[in-house]
Amino acid sequence: MDVEAFLLCDCATDQQGKLNILGAFDRLYARKMPAVHPACAVAVRLRFSKFEEGDHAIKINFIDDDGNPAGPVLERTISVNMPEHDNSCIRNIILNIQGLRLNKTGEYRFDFAVDGQQEASLPLKVIEVQERAEQEEL
Repeated sequence: MDVEAFLLCDCATDQQGKLNILGAFDRLYARKMPAVHPACAVAVRLRFSKFEEGDHAIKINFIDDDGNPAGPVLERTISVNMPEHDNSCIRNIILNIQGLRLNKTGEYRFDFAVDGQQEASLPLKVIEVQERAEQEEL
């Protein structure tokens, strides 16, 4: 199994096997903490080989820089059934997140595991910024 894509983005959809991704990012800027990011998605595209047919347990979890759970978890089983005359197939997985709460600045990450083995990790950096002072007219 190969992870062809693992992205944090503004939104993602799956249309008959086509993974559509809008606005991939790896950092968020907040004016105050805690902060809430209104909506985002984690998108995964996996390619399986013929010998990997069958059911596979997948898990996506969100943790902070101390390794503590920090948000949503997706756990599900996917079935991989190879189309006739094909040697590989894809599965797209999308975790839509509404109201992602970020309690502190720093490093977070989404971890992705298949059948209990971590396959990929996706960092997210949260940075607190001060409101911009009004600019002088030139």
